[in-house]
Amino acid sequence: MQLPDCRVLLTGATGGIGRELALRLCTGGARVLLVGRQAPRLEALLAECGERAEAVCADIASREGRERVVQAARRFGGINLLINAAGINHFSLLEQHDEEALAALVALNVTATLQLTQRLLPLLRQEPRALLVNLGSTFGSIGYPGFAAYCASKFALRGFSEALRRELADTRIKVLYIAPRATRTGMNGEHVVAMNAALKVGMDDPGWVAEALIAAIRREREELYLGWPEKFFVYLNQLLPRLVDQALRKQLPIIQRFARGKS
Repeated sequence: MQLPDCRVLLTGATGGIGRELALRLCTGGARVLLVGRQAPRLEALLAECGERAEAVCADIASREGRERVVQAARRFGGINLLINAAGINHFSLLEQHDEEALAALVALNVTATLQLTQRLLPLLRQEPRALLVNLGSTFGSIGYPGFAAYCASKFALRGFSEALRRELADTRIKVLYIAPRATRTGMNGEHVVAMNAALKVGMDDPGWVAEALIAAIRREREELYLGWPEKFFVYLNQLLPRLVDQALRKQLPIIQRFARGKS
């Protein structure tokens, strides 16, 4: 799908990858409906994007917020590209989480994304051609210590994408699943950055990730995994998970140290 033909609804628009996506989509000729929870950041992004963008401030984890987004999409003239980029992460050992933090992570990364998609499907069905893009993660295919809750949510999003792609196979809606590796955004705090440096794990620039995602949209590529050797380990984990177990077991003391906040 070419960008000038796109009417996009982008959740998580003020996040690290979301912001870069918004700017590039508008520059490429798309019209974009920006969705975010923080009004000041949303207004600043709207000013950067210019006349090709509109914005709705809403918390998609609430029924009221989702309704606000659906109504805004209708006023926008409908959408033919939905990008689910909203999400949160928390790097810590599972026993360090509290129940509310776990519930909030799953509520946004999984439940709200499914619920909003369900509400927007009728609008996508009205289009001669439409795309639904879910922004996943390498951790949606590889369970990684220190990210158990986040992995659970991204495994769920990957399964949702696969099932919905098959469910909509006889429609004009295509489902794309894009899985970046670690990215230099606010979602990954100083302990994650320090741990990745200690483990010599690469982190991508959010602008580069946004460019790759837009290229996948243009090609309508159903699945895309970003980063080397991470995408190799995705396939290795499917075929020989014990080898990945052994590799991560060696890294575990370093992961635990940073997860506990000890640099």
